[in-house]
Amino acid sequence: MVVLSKYIDFAVKKYDGSGFSKTAISNAILGAAICAYTCKVTYLLIGKHFINKDEQHRATLLTNIEDEDLLVTPMDDEDSKLAEAEKLVLAKQLKKNNNTQLEPGLNKEFIQQLSKLVKIMIPKCVCYETGLLIVHTLCLISRTFLSIYVAALEGAIVKFIVRKDVKQFAIVLLKWFGIAIPATFINSMIRFLESKLSLAFRLTEDIAVFASSVAHLYSSVTKPCFDLMLIGIALMRSTQKMKANIFSGPTLAVAVISLTAHIMRVVSPKFGQLVAEEANRYGYLRHIHSRIITNSEEIAFYGGHKVELQQLRQAYNRLINQMNNIFTQKLWFVMLEQFFMKYVWSGTGMVMVSLPILTSGGTIPAIDTNNSSVKEVLDSNVSERTQYLTTARNLLISAADAIERLMSSYKEIVALAGYTYRVAGMMDVFEETAQGIYYKNTVVENNEMSGIIEFKDGKPIAKGRIIYTDTPNDMTITLRAVPVVTPNCDIVVPSLTLCIEQGMHLLITGPNGCGKSSLFRILSGLWPIYSGELHIPRPVEDKPCMFYIPQRPYMSTGSLCDQIIYPDSREDMIRKGVTENELRVILKMVCLEHIAQRDSFHVVRDWKDILSGGEKQRMAIARLFYHRPRYALLDECTSAVSIDVESTIYEIAKNMDITLLTITHRPTLWKFHTHILEFDGQGGWSFRKMGPNEQQKS
Repeated sequence: MVVLSKYIDFAVKKYDGSGFSKTAISNAILGAAICAYTCKVTYLLIGKHFINKDEQHRATLLTNIEDEDLLVTPMDDEDSKLAEAEKLVLAKQLKKNNNTQLEPGLNKEFIQQLSKLVKIMIPKCVCYETGLLIVHTLCLISRTFLSIYVAALEGAIVKFIVRKDVKQFAIVLLKWFGIAIPATFINSMIRFLESKLSLAFRLTEDIAVFASSVAHLYSSVTKPCFDLMLIGIALMRSTQKMKANIFSGPTLAVAVISLTAHIMRVVSPKFGQLVAEEANRYGYLRHIHSRIITNSEEIAFYGGHKVELQQLRQAYNRLINQMNNIFTQKLWFVMLEQFFMKYVWSGTGMVMVSLPILTSGGTIPAIDTNNSSVKEVLDSNVSERTQYLTTARNLLISAADAIERLMSSYKEIVALAGYTYRVAGMMDVFEETAQGIYYKNTVVENNEMSGIIEFKDGKPIAKGRIIYTDTPNDMTITLRAVPVVTPNCDIVVPSLTLCIEQGMHLLITGPNGCGKSSLFRILSGLWPIYSGELHIPRPVEDKPCMFYIPQRPYMSTGSLCDQIIYPDSREDMIRKGVTENELRVILKMVCLEHIAQRDSFHVVRDWKDILSGGEKQRMAIARLFYHRPRYALLDECTSAVSIDVESTIYEIAKNMDITLLTITHRPTLWKFHTHILEFDGQGGWSFRKMGPNEQQKS
């Protein structure tokens, strides 16, 4: 504004001789700004109509000449490819969502989901969370009353200044300083209680944002509502004291606020879609960064840095273009928003404050200024009006702030709807899993599933049963007509029936994707059973029934001892009576005793990066020897281990009476098994005892 004023002064000096005044030049600039903004708003409203028509025409044109490549420039082609890549990444993220579900927003589903979560956050009417809410609400109400009282004190201060009453001025000023102590305490207490509510509402660490949003939203909505209600009552009482109409001011305020809110809603850009697109492009940029970091060595070997850099720059440029588009849209919208809130609302407030004074009585009659009593009455009227103006002004400022916070809280509610949608979805999955309901996007036609999977409301029903046997001498694993079905409802094996007794070492073979690892997931209870029966021994404390070892074992955070005994804790190890000397013996069995010599059992390391691939696999075998389960599910768990060490490990496992169920492509391991389960990759399988020649296969 200072720079603009200097330009106006310069123009006035330059064109003063031509008959142009400073007022005329200022009006011309103001008129030009209003015309430019009107054109901008009109263009947005009218342009949307023509843009939609243009997009429809373009879609029709592209459909008619689908096989022609003349309309696609190289730059457009690159942008379209990048957009398709973004869609693929987004589709993977939304793969688990049903297409019929509504997007999160301020709707009926949001209210239902939030109500459901509130019952979890506040389990009873009388509980710790309820007490926090009551105290928080009382603090919010107290803060509103304090704001009204402070506004009245400031009005009284101005009143006694006008009257030149030093004594009353000093008394009211002391009250004003005295009320500052509880006021500041209440403000600090509100923030403290909001943090306590957020902590009390937190269901898990992963949804802290949801809990914070709920706690903050309660304050940002409840406090402005209290402010508007109580400030409105206070203003009406002040207007009544001035003997004026108490409804004219509020009616004018409601009309102006409703009109401006409607205009802002009409001309407001679709920031939700713009921000969603920005999030998609930002997510794709992060995806590219993560992919480069994960595959940096392979990219370096191929020399593909130029291609990756080009894709990175394209994704970055698309994100920057979208952000610039949002900034441009915000420029004009914020200008209109500030014009309404700061100038239109302020002007309306001036009219509201002036109405009681202008309409309370007629003109002041001529008076004798020498009459002291009349002059005293006149001064009293002036001071009363000054007090009213000051008090009403402060109250209107607080009311305008409350309205602005209410209008801005809509964005917080929309954000809360997104958090609620995610958390409610997680809770729904927990409930459906507990009820045996598993829903995934199906990729197989229903006619191929007839007789194997039963659907209800588009969701597959897990009708199979898991039966735990409690007979001490019966440790048999039995599958009776159990289908192997993936989470996408792909039927890998229509029906599998076999009986695995303890001591029956089973070798599982077959091509990739035939259901070998899927069988282990079913035996471990990770995948549902859609039909048939699975009989397994009931797990016994300190003696697990099955222990699964994958090809890439998981290294937990902790010491060397924690890696060996995982998932046991140190207390479990002491309760079982296992000593460090026994752990050293186990490490020696898997040829890892050098790690115990180099690092003690209690030093915390990042074992995921310290151990090599073969050492990680041998550490997983050490866990197997520590727990000594009845069955070991080995999924290519020694692929990075040398053949001699591998043979030693299998011999030790058999000597510990651990029944082996092995998936492997190494012929040297066939000799450690007695039976074989072969999948043909077409849904067929065969289960038989291995012959002597097969066991000696090399």
